[in-house]
Amino acid sequence: MTDTGGLLLVHAHPDDETLTTGGTIAHYRRRGVPVTVVTCTLGEEGEVIGERWSRLIAAEADQLGGYRIGELTAALAALDAGEPWFLGGPGRWRDSGMAGTPSAANPRAFVNSGDAAVDALVAVILELRPRVVVTYDPRGGYGHPDHIRAHEITTAAVAAAAEQGWDVPKFYWTVTDGDLLRQHTAALARRTVDELPGALPAGWRLPAEAELAAMSTSGVTTVVDVSDAVSAKRAAMRAHATQVTVAPSGREFALSNNIALPVLPEEHFTLVRGTRGQVGADGFEHDLFAGLD
Repeated sequence: MTDTGGLLLVHAHPDDETLTTGGTIAHYRRRGVPVTVVTCTLGEEGEVIGERWSRLIAAEADQLGGYRIGELTAALAALDAGEPWFLGGPGRWRDSGMAGTPSAANPRAFVNSGDAAVDALVAVILELRPRVVVTYDPRGGYGHPDHIRAHEITTAAVAAAAEQGWDVPKFYWTVTDGDLLRQHTAALARRTVDELPGALPAGWRLPAEAELAAMSTSGVTTVVDVSDAVSAKRAAMRAHATQVTVAPSGREFALSNNIALPVLPEEHFTLVRGTRGQVGADGFEHDLFAGLD
């Protein structure tokens, strides 16, 4: 990692970078902005879509993490975001699994990473001197313990780096605009009712309101139009084939739960450190670097 002054994103597992910020990554790379994605675990506890790689899961061969390094490498290539960078090196911390599962008790689980994870991220920040840092909100987007832990360590590392020589100018949380999500989901529901060909792949279903409400959707300050980068985001999603399926239409995707979600033309953020730059008529920033020289 030699580029400085760019965008640093801290994510919990391979595929998180694409699902929540893939459009933003590709959008800024198209503008020549240095982008570094730091991933905190290998995603060893993930589920697997389909039969071909199903025995790689933690309960069987426990080889999924290594396989997902390849998926992440391909996804970042699709986004033009360079090579993967794992916090502390590949395999330093393990996917903690969902709350209350035995995997969280593993001493190597990311939720048990302590000050060492903060120190490792401080070192990255001091080396890169990013102008913008992005991670999850305090709920981790949807409550996964590793997402919450990524929020905790990034918040602590940004503060510590400021005391050690680099005060990150702007720090954001990645969130979702609930209104836009519901609009696109309603449009999908209408297409399904109208029985348009390919509206929803076999076995998929529409999300329930409670499932939409579980996602972080409040406090949006910044909206990035990623319509110019949606094709790259789709390619990156397809690279994470053990975790994500993109509908033939390219407008929706699903995880292993087969719940259809729209591929949005915007990505949303909450500014939590730094000064908001110029806003549009809608009251939102439209550039993560707004107000920076």
